[in-house]
Order: sequence, then structure tokens, then C-alpha cells
Amino acid sequence: MSFKKDLRLLLKPYYFINILLSISYIFSKRIPIVCNYIFAKNDCELDGRETEILFFLMIVIMIRTRKTGSVTMINYLTSSFVYTKVANLILWFYADVRMGILFAFIFILCGLVLPEPTYQGPENVVYLHGANGLQEEIQRDTRVVWLVAFYTAWNPACVTFAPIFSELSAEYALENFKFGKVDVGRYPDAATKYRVSDASTSKQLPTLILFKDGKEMERRPYADHKGKLIKFLFSIDNVKAAFDLNNIYSNCKKNPIKRKEKKFLKAE
Repeated sequence: MSFKKDLRLLLKPYYFINILLSISYIFSKRIPIVCNYIFAKNDCELDGRETEILFFLMIVIMIRTRKTGSVTMINYLTSSFVYTKVANLILWFYADVRMGILFAFIFILCGLVLPEPTYQGPENVVYLHGANGLQEEIQRDTRVVWLVAFYTAWNPACVTFAPIFSELSAEYALENFKFGKVDVGRYPDAATKYRVSDASTSKQLPTLILFKDGKEMERRPYADHKGKLIKFLFSIDNVKAAFDLNNIYSNCKKNPIKRKEKKFLKAE
């Protein structure tokens, strides 16, 4: 089902155009008719420098997509677009400065005209304002279970995880089981209080923390007894399993919060 959804997304202009830009140089160099027209030569093989650039690009993409926790085809593509387009820009400038300038113009224009599509589905998320906002919500009624995502708007892994968290909230949220988000880039006090690094090199973004009875019960990623951070891939299935969402949802649904009804005394 996820694969079919990814295929449908590839038809959107953002992905289609970026894929074309990402393979533009190799396509132009390996297709004889195109190569002869653009480069005006019969030898359409990649030279040693071009091969080195492409090989280095493959290594960078593999490392970066693993760090961002990409788990679907669309996640891999989104994470790699910047690197593939920069590599193509270098290759075009290496081949012909004029073609490099033209590619740079198209690169910038597409970035301005075709922003990355954002999640448009249902969600049931409470956006919390810093450490105080989160603490107030948790302490307002400790019978409510909270699953809170700490994120930043600029982190690729957080961007990748955003639609997953929204889908989970739409599926599991109840009156006594709520989903919240805190932007630690905007509210660094929350990052400090809940020990989440918001540095550009942080491996703790995003961080999910489960609160029960007003206290932290579970988090991902977490540090082991030696202080080493245990990596966590934020897929839907992994989050469900790590936080036992099915059981939490079942228990919360069986035990709804009972509100005290106000009794009005009739004036005599």
C-alpha cells in the first residue's frame, strides 16, 4: 500500500522535475543523440573525474539517508535530491560553464516555484509552546497519556517524520490519549528541560517521549547505560511497537475520563 502511494506521489511535479534534474547529466552523456547535440562529440563515455564525482555522490547519499532515518522510496528521494542536484551542477560546470549556469538557473527556479509537497491528511496534534506549555498540559490532568514529538522545522529527519506522526495521531488520539509537538528550534527551553539536543549535528531529532501519570515513561531515541545513543528508525510500525500504542489505545478507550457533573440545587 505504501509503495502504491509512493508511486502516485512521483506523478506530482515536484518529484518528477527533481528526478529529471537529478539524472540530467548522466542521461545527456549516455544517450548518443542527446550527447552528440549537447557536447558536440562522438565519445559519450564518462571520464575519470566524472566517475569520481558520481561515486562520491552515491556514498554521501547512502550516509545521509541512513542518518535521516529514511524508510520509504519517497523519503530516500527527498533526502537525496539536494546532493544529486549539486553533483549535477558540478558536472555541468565541469563540462561547460554555459550549461552549468543554465542548470543553476533551472535549479534555483524549481526551488522557488516547486516547493516540496507537505502532508495534507488528517491529524489530531496539539502544538505546545515550550517547556511551560508542555508541563501545563501534562499536569492539567495526569490521567491523560501524552506522546510528544520534539522536532525542528529545518531537520530533514523531522520533516520526514512529520506525516508519520500526523497519521498516528489521526488513528490513535482520544480524549485521554493525546499527541503533542514541540518545536525545540523555536523553544530551546523545552530542549534543555527534556535533554534533547537541538544542534545542527544532533542525532536526537526527532525525539518521541511518552508521558503517563504526568511522568516520562519511554523515549526514542534513548541512551543506554553507557550514555551511548541507540539509533531508532521512525517508521509507523516501529513507533507502534516501541510505545505499545495498540495497548495504550485499548486501555484508554476502555477507561474514558469521567467528568464530574455539576449538581445545581433548586432554590426553595
